[in-house]
Amino acid sequence: MSPRAADRTDTALLRQLIRSPAATIVALAEATGLARNTVRSRLDRYEREGVLRSLERRVDPAFLGYPLGAYIVTRVTQRKLDSVGAELAGIPEVIEVLGLSGVTDLLIRVAARDTDDLYRIAGRILDVDGVKRTSTGLVMREMVPYRVAQLL
Repeated sequence: MSPRAADRTDTALLRQLIRSPAATIVALAEATGLARNTVRSRLDRYEREGVLRSLERRVDPAFLGYPLGAYIVTRVTQRKLDSVGAELAGIPEVIEVLGLSGVTDLLIRVAARDTDDLYRIAGRILDVDGVKRTSTGLVMREMVPYRVAQLL
């Protein structure tokens, strides 16, 4: 079954949510011209379908004491992908893990307090059974922030 595509109502509501993420249902209804019940039912559907991502995505790790960001590309023993993923989920500084196709297997986003902390985290990732090789790149500057509004 393919995922449901956004319709005009979804587009209007999502645009307003991007502009005002903390808006109430009443405020969203007024801004979009939709009925409150329509807004409420769409928001409930988005929740059920996983359309809206976690609020965590909006929290800057630097505010929490982790100003250094890095991406670690990782080669993994294929039959151990699931167990590697489970181990990585247990490392608090691992923010996100994406499975890739092509020349590498995983892209791991981490947050660190400083370079010594990053060294420790990278070592911990290398210690995971099934991780064969890693290469780390520091985030120097965010050039284009995460965004989806332009897709609406």
